[in-house]
Amino acid sequence: MSQASSTKATEASKACSASLKPSVVIVGAGPAGVRAAQTLVAHGLRPVVIDESPKSGGQIYRRQPSNFSRPLKALYGFEAGRAGAVHATFDTMVPQLDYRANSLVWNAQGQALDVLDGSTGATSTVPYSHLIIATGATDRVLPFEGWTLPGVFTLGGTQVALKYQGCAIGQRPVLVGTGPLLYLVAYQYAKAGVAVQAVIDSATLQDQVAAVPALAAQPGMLIKGAYYLAWLLAHGVPIYRGARPVRALGDHRVTGLVWHDGKRERKLSCDAIGTGYGLRSETQLADLLGCEFEFSAQQHAHLPVRDDMGRSSVAGVYLAGDGASIQGAIAAELSGELAAWTLLGDLGKSVDAPRIQSLHAAIGKTDRFGCGLERGFALPKLWADQASDALVICRCENITAGELRQCVATEGVTEINRLKALTRVGMGRCQGRMCGGAAIEVLAHAAQQPVQGLGRLRAQAPIKPVPLAMTLATVQDSAAGEGAP
Repeated sequence: MSQASSTKATEASKACSASLKPSVVIVGAGPAGVRAAQTLVAHGLRPVVIDESPKSGGQIYRRQPSNFSRPLKALYGFEAGRAGAVHATFDTMVPQLDYRANSLVWNAQGQALDVLDGSTGATSTVPYSHLIIATGATDRVLPFEGWTLPGVFTLGGTQVALKYQGCAIGQRPVLVGTGPLLYLVAYQYAKAGVAVQAVIDSATLQDQVAAVPALAAQPGMLIKGAYYLAWLLAHGVPIYRGARPVRALGDHRVTGLVWHDGKRERKLSCDAIGTGYGLRSETQLADLLGCEFEFSAQQHAHLPVRDDMGRSSVAGVYLAGDGASIQGAIAAELSGELAAWTLLGDLGKSVDAPRIQSLHAAIGKTDRFGCGLERGFALPKLWADQASDALVICRCENITAGELRQCVATEGVTEINRLKALTRVGMGRCQGRMCGGAAIEVLAHAAQQPVQGLGRLRAQAPIKPVPLAMTLATVQDSAAGEGAP
């Protein structure tokens, strides 16, 4: 964000604070949301915390069901201590929060959120004067032939099955894509006794070696990544770099995978496939609220603009965690706390300047580390060129790459929302959250234009699928700011 825009956002946020009784809402109870709530509670506020999951922790620190009893070390490995600390912090705070678990924010307008209670099916409106968006991220998907077969999962879904459901996606899975999550999930599965058939990484060894200097900004994380890799190799899990999936085999479910090693096609027998190419920020809420966006070359996506204190371009709205920029769990905790300090300052409360300075220094290290991750695990440059016309891009609407290319050729489309209007790509249940990234890559290739100039899919309510039977609560929620000074 420019200096002028930052100053304008700051002044607007303070004006908002002066004109309204503070009612603070946090969306998301992952690492960013938990640390934001902790900071606000420590200064006398009682924020509303809205989270889709039945328990706090987010995706990376997802908590197991009450009837599961696996030790933290088995669930989170090296991150067990940090995960346990995040869980304990939130559990201790619950009496001081208005905590809405199992609740989905499906729409936002003005200074109010429409929230669906997943337990009752009722929807209510939650007003706010200040909002911290900590919505996290989901998998970035690049389709391949057969990816709609039963037995193909995203890497995030693959991890959820193990962490939350206590099962594996298969007895002999193959994991494909790129990014640190690829190796983490492979390690977690192999450690749990699953016979991982192979890890197929689109990034090359040269890319990953070149990224080491930037990754050294967080030496602990670099060492952990090296350990996962060494452990997998020592336990006989084949790892192939510079490779890509070609097609999943099987009639009614996955029975194998054809993949390309950079020189020729090869075949593997397997009963499941986990796939993912890094993560994409969940930005729909920020979009609905009118936040400005700009293209991030590093993350190959349009992201909501924020200043170095976590303010968005909209007064009273703050951004934190992977929902603003993919930087990992440690950075999410730091940015969540920073956003809370900024909010407190905008409310006219005293802030801890040395602590804020230390947060900035720590975030700087995570930024450098993030640059290293993008260097070492970049998106495959030739994916769109290699995608066949028959490849299904949007599984909700059954739209193929060939249909998108034909639309570009006949209509001269050079903007993603125009492509959506003419083909229905991104109009299904996921609202483009799964297919949007792949669709814009096909558009860029077909139109021979860079991705950054093709726009971004505009968010629409409902942000995520909602039941048709949901009922509207008759009484507006006016207690959002109860207890706030």
